[in-house]
Amino acid sequence: MALLQISEPGQAPEPHQYKRAVGIDLGTTNSLVATVRSGVAETLPDIDGQHTLPSVVHYGELGVEVGVPAKNSSLIDPENTIVSVKRMMGRGLEDVDSLGGVLPYRFVTAPQGQSEGMPFIKTRRGDVSPVEVSAEILRSLVGRAKDTLGGELDGAVITVPAYFDDAQRQATKDAAKLAGLNVYRLLNEPTAAAVAYGLDQGGQGVIAVYDLGGGTFDISILRLEKGVFEVMATGGDTALGGDDFDRMVARWMLREAGVDESSINSLQLREAMVEACRVKEALTVGPEVKVGFGEWSGTLSREQFDELVDPLIDRTIRAFKRSLRDAGLKANEIDEVVMVGGSTRVPRVRERVEGFSGRQPLTSIDPDKVVAVGAALQANVLAGNKSAEDMLLLDVIPLSLGLETMGGLMEKVIHRNTTIPVSRAQEFTTYKDGQTAMAIHVFQGERELIRDNRSLARFELRGIPPMPAGGAKIRVTFQVDADGLLGVAAEELSTGVKSSIQVKPSYGLSDADISRMLKDSFEHAGDDKDLRALREQQVEADRVVEALTVALEKDGESLLSESEYTTLLEDLESLKQCRQAGNAKSIASEIERIGKSSEEFAARRMNQGIRQALSGQKVDDLEEF
Repeated sequence: MALLQISEPGQAPEPHQYKRAVGIDLGTTNSLVATVRSGVAETLPDIDGQHTLPSVVHYGELGVEVGVPAKNSSLIDPENTIVSVKRMMGRGLEDVDSLGGVLPYRFVTAPQGQSEGMPFIKTRRGDVSPVEVSAEILRSLVGRAKDTLGGELDGAVITVPAYFDDAQRQATKDAAKLAGLNVYRLLNEPTAAAVAYGLDQGGQGVIAVYDLGGGTFDISILRLEKGVFEVMATGGDTALGGDDFDRMVARWMLREAGVDESSINSLQLREAMVEACRVKEALTVGPEVKVGFGEWSGTLSREQFDELVDPLIDRTIRAFKRSLRDAGLKANEIDEVVMVGGSTRVPRVRERVEGFSGRQPLTSIDPDKVVAVGAALQANVLAGNKSAEDMLLLDVIPLSLGLETMGGLMEKVIHRNTTIPVSRAQEFTTYKDGQTAMAIHVFQGERELIRDNRSLARFELRGIPPMPAGGAKIRVTFQVDADGLLGVAAEELSTGVKSSIQVKPSYGLSDADISRMLKDSFEHAGDDKDLRALREQQVEADRVVEALTVALEKDGESLLSESEYTTLLEDLESLKQCRQAGNAKSIASEIERIGKSSEEFAARRMNQGIRQALSGQKVDDLEEF
């Protein structure tokens, strides 16, 4: 009898034949690649035994260098050596100047036919985009993994900051595509860290993941229970990290040396930053360190360093508090705090986090490697090497998604901190009689008015059958996939007419936009509520004015006496003036008054319509119904 070879869907047919799957931490300062071998997740070293790859690319005369050789070139050829490219991913040309300090690059506009708004960096080997630079880093990691695992990779999980928006996530996927990678999914860095610690220790409860890397800060509040990781809330700052610590030390050093920062060239600036980084790292183990810049030399103590960086740490603690508030928790309800990112080695950071949370932070897994380890564990599941039942990850969207409605209002369809993937639909209707098209304007943000939020995309739904205002039913569906990327579709339900768009903005939010948007939503919550109420009443007033005006023009003279007609015209004028005055309660009261004063006119129009409909009909014909 012939036997069938049976395997689980997605798994290799041979029990011991594992797919080559890796997890990649594409970091601002350093990047790593990890995989699961013999049931253990581990980062992969290069031929020199180094696990971390500096996220630096040098466009030299003889070719492109990545990693340590490129980092060594940063002092002698800064304009052609790209560092911290992650901070430029998914951003517009106008945003790069706000990335914290002077950048030693020459930025140019996108070449003809390429992504409009994306910054390109002029190098001796041509103009390159941040996506292309990131692809070089990924190629280097992929080459390392191929050499170690002995063959082509089946796929990868790539981590991104939890606060990366659609544009930044898409830019990351584009870089992976350029590098020839099959991306299983993008995974939030804090979630990846929770995977590493949660599976290793089998814990459950509430965990705060404090991720302070070279260029970004993320704080996530997660609930762990029976292998399920649910992100309850996220927060952070996409322009805060170890680079900023270095910049604080560099500026202190320049002040002490009596050097005006604006007077130094790009090479001197890079030298100052390199020395500042060395000083920062030395102070993680020693009480003081000697500092030198040019002909000046001095000493920086741990206490002085703490004073310099405390304002930056304050920003992380404020974000920590906001995320706890979003999760509906207090600091004493946290069971564990996981420290991620090289900057969490700074003693002052650990001290401040412990002081706020009341918990000694977990640091048993190398904070530089923990994200890559978690990504490798997830990649191993998605490759089919391990049952997906062992791990369920539920990420969340960082900012609400919605669309513009009449009056410039933001109608939120998917609220922030909703777990993804998710699909939500909401029905809308037409505003005017005979309306045959509808403009769909998609926004992201927390404020009540679209002017205070960020526009993501626009598209149109055409072919709506002409009906009275409010007659058509338009269902708008928002769908966010596991990578946090958004698609929006609109359908008129009676005809099935459809239109849709995949939201792929050409560049992302500026550095502080996400943090500012959340902060503004809290600070202006009361004002926004009042303003939304006003706008809603103004929209309703406009609707009443338009409907009554049309009715008077059509039937006013035939159904109303001269005094009744004049009274309703006066009422209309009164409503218009009240609408302009800007008081929600007064407008609502005026709308209610006009509703009562026009009731008789509405009844007469209805009776006239019925008589016209029955005209010429016989009683016998009506009895059939």
